Amino acid sequence: MADQKSGFLNGHFLIAMPGLFDPNFSMTVVCIFKHTESGAVGIVVNRAHTYLSGKDIFDELEIKSISASESIPVFLGGPVHIGEVFVLHGPPFKWKGCIKITPSLALSNTRDILESIAMGNGPKAFTIYIGCAGWGKSQLESEITKNFWLTCPVSENIIFDISVETRWEKALKSLGIDPAFLSNIAGHA
Repeated sequence: MADQKSGFLNGHFLIAMPGLFDPNFSMTVVCIFKHTESGAVGIVVNRAHTYLSGKDIFDELEIKSISASESIPVFLGGPVHIGEVFVLHGPPFKWKGCIKITPSLALSNTRDILESIAMGNGPKAFTIYIGCAGWGKSQLESEITKNFWLTCPVSENIIFDISVETRWEKALKSLGIDPAFLSNIAGHA
């Protein structure tokens, strides 16, 4: 959950500005699940993996699955820990290692949630990611002051109900910003 007094962005989206040309983050929306003085960690929520599906994940981990679960899409959560699987999900929050992000959103990356998803018994709302995004001490704060990112509270609707291709635009519009009017040149008022 966001800690307004500390300035940490737990439970917030980072929305990439057009001037952020890093190919890992250009036009991305990142759900921050951990932000402390030591750094920040999040999941890019709008990058579909071009060929991986649930079947590939379950086969790799030798998890028994039902055919309906094999076509679950997999997303690229970021360039860090690319060999790890992360699940953003709604309730229930009973999974081992479950990290609550907001009262209605959590992150898990343990086998029990993947086994449940594979058998069709997982959370009602979830998305599966390979990798995550990370920033070292003061790195994210520096990028924000350079106008690389906009921030707003996380929206489960954008993560679970909006097509991956339109999540960046919808996140900007949630702030009242029309992407057509954004410049790729940073400035300060």
